[in-house]
Amino acid sequence: MGGVLAPTRERPVARSAPADQIRNIGIAAHVDAGKTTTVERILSLTGGMGRAGGFLEGGGTPDGPEGDQEREITITAAATACTWRGYRIHLIDTPGQADRTPEVDRSLRVLDGAVAVLSAVEGVEPQAEAIWRQADERGVPRIAFVNKMDCGGADFSRVLEMMRERLGAKPLAMQLPVGAEAGFRGVVDLVARRARLWDREEEGPGGEDGPIPAELHAQAGAARARLLDALAEVDEVFRRGGVAGEDPPEEAVRAGVRRATLACRGVPVLCGSAFRSKGLAALLDAVVDYLPSPTDVPPQVGYDLAGSRGVVRRPDPREPFAALVFKVMTDPYVGPLTFLRVYSGALQAGAYVLNPRRGKRERVGRLLEMRATERREIEALGAGGVGAAVGLKNTVAGDTLCDPGAPVVLELSEPTEPVLSVALEPKTQADREKLAAGLARMASEDPALLARMDEETGRAVLSGGSELHLEILVNRLLREFQVGAQVEGVAVAYRETVSAAAQAEGRFVRQTGGRGHYGHVVLRVEPGDPGEALVFASAASASPVPREYLPAVEKGVAEGLERGPLGGFPVVGVRVTVLGGSWREAESSEVAFQLAASQAVREAVRAAAPVLLEPVMALEVAVPGEFLGDVTAELAARGGAIRGTDRRGGAQVVYADVPLAALLGYGRVLRARTQGRGTFGMRFRQYRRAVDDAGSPAA
Repeated sequence: MGGVLAPTRERPVARSAPADQIRNIGIAAHVDAGKTTTVERILSLTGGMGRAGGFLEGGGTPDGPEGDQEREITITAAATACTWRGYRIHLIDTPGQADRTPEVDRSLRVLDGAVAVLSAVEGVEPQAEAIWRQADERGVPRIAFVNKMDCGGADFSRVLEMMRERLGAKPLAMQLPVGAEAGFRGVVDLVARRARLWDREEEGPGGEDGPIPAELHAQAGAARARLLDALAEVDEVFRRGGVAGEDPPEEAVRAGVRRATLACRGVPVLCGSAFRSKGLAALLDAVVDYLPSPTDVPPQVGYDLAGSRGVVRRPDPREPFAALVFKVMTDPYVGPLTFLRVYSGALQAGAYVLNPRRGKRERVGRLLEMRATERREIEALGAGGVGAAVGLKNTVAGDTLCDPGAPVVLELSEPTEPVLSVALEPKTQADREKLAAGLARMASEDPALLARMDEETGRAVLSGGSELHLEILVNRLLREFQVGAQVEGVAVAYRETVSAAAQAEGRFVRQTGGRGHYGHVVLRVEPGDPGEALVFASAASASPVPREYLPAVEKGVAEGLERGPLGGFPVVGVRVTVLGGSWREAESSEVAFQLAASQAVREAVRAAAPVLLEPVMALEVAVPGEFLGDVTAELAARGGAIRGTDRRGGAQVVYADVPLAALLGYGRVLRARTQGRGTFGMRFRQYRRAVDDAGSPAA
């Protein structure tokens, strides 16, 4: 089963490396560029895996679920650790799909640097552009690894040019490939002026280091000159220190490359073949030499419990503990695994921590270090460290954990509005039980999932933020949890409200052989705050409902608003006032008033000119400039309102508000209209009154 970690019998060990000896990096790429193979081979090279797996050999992702392997994409961010040259490297494998931007954002949030894996054959592909733009927004330093140099059509120079044109990057080619395609047999290190050559049939990192072959002297000299010129353009210190006619020493070049990388002004570029483990040792050297440690990035500035920004946390073990949770997954051996990044202080196994978002203290039972499909128990996790905590019951991705005596919220998370839904009808009672268990587990792992069982129909309704999100959830239920169910299509989560005021009364009277049941209320329904689900009040005076029955009335009102008259959608944005009612001392009950209130509010809503509300999404579309006109015209045709455009890197970004119903299937259309280079992200903006095809408000 995907995502299951084998138990370990190792005794706990302390592995809290100093912050300046830690590298927290993400591996990001377009689908099929080879990022997961790169991670697996790195783990094999550093002793983190017993064998080099990979999709091409039927292996899997470091932590990914079964669905990832079948799709040959990494859907959920996986974190694993390895050691190189005495440095602790935490690898965070970021998702590779455009509409998984919340997960990508969480991954980018906890890493300090990134490795962009680019295919030497396809070059800079659309999703690589999307992730690159997100890294630009967060100011994440990057290095690039041009993979698949041994595949047909590989062209290192073409990839460098695409980086300039499509990403707006300043590539610093640190190596010169020796050959390409079937003739790829090594690289020249342009900084150290050494060569590493491999036997063409040789598997593994192997190879021999030595002087640059005589036949490559001229080519390597020209490539080094281009590197030094490019470095002088992006690093002022290197440019000022240069002396005409002199060749700078290796130390000066490396220092200049590091400064340019940390400032996001230049991108070191290396090359190789991850599948054959060639070039990965140099890539790991570059990670250590050029990407930042936690001490190289600005300190975290969080919020106090009142929501005011200004609480500073530095990567210092003497600071109060603070960490951010970026993933939760369930392991059958230990239960929920909470992946977190420590920003300050240290976390000890057995310690109590505060979750300020929920206002609850939780105990960390154990701490684990993840190494591919294995786990190792550790005693502490220091500043800059990444690991998994066991024993946290009420924490989800995006939450902050901190010292109870020094509360801080590292990131204010906006609630995700579940705007799309899909229904599953279990085939048997056994399937119903497996479905309930699967939903409970997935809801604990995914804060964007809202799941409920419809008692009237026996179906499960899953709500989420995108089509792919729901597709992945359904796939997990059917395959991982072995649920037999009939699946309905994706539907938009509409809402209903009222546009006028109306009142109605509800009366529940039932006589039985013993004590009867009596409840009677008069309610007024009117438009309320659009941002509120329900405002409940009581203005009864002449025929008051006893105070002890008002909670039952409110509960009945809430139940009556769960399904509106237009399409059975929840009714929101209403104010309900109790105008009056009656009661009988011997017969009235909470149940009777609850049922009477539910009946009354349904009738009042039907009489209050109900209207349908549709979710509107804030859409952000990034495309090359030549497709801008086509994209804006398409959005206008879908009922979108263009809010503006902007230029970011090598792309034009369009901002628009578009009804969600008009965006179903939009990803396929966008890719078709932009030759696969357009990407988009969206978030819920608001509910508004739906309009029909003619542009008139829908009833």
